[in-house]
Amino acid sequence: MLVLDGHPAHRARIVRDWAAANSELIELHFLPGYSPELNPAECLNQDVKTNALGKRRPRNVTELKAGVRNFLRSAQRTPAKVARYFQERHVQYAAA
Repeated sequence: MLVLDGHPAHRARIVRDWAAANSELIELHFLPGYSPELNPAECLNQDVKTNALGKRRPRNVTELKAGVRNFLRSAQRTPAKVARYFQERHVQYAAA
């Protein structure tokens, strides 16, 4: 099961065709039109803004990219932290 938002890339014909051809492997579920509170990725986005960037301000794009990359690599090594994104009340549906 894959939960998607309304981004045009998610609704592209190539995605629809691939999902139809692989329906025994995957189910696509689309979020309502504007519902950022239902999107687990928004929990990650907020964490990045608060903890990767909020603690110190990058002086240039290179520092910005490095800070975000380091934060995301750290998150990859901490599955329990990523699992907590799905414990938020509004996104618990995605963990079921």
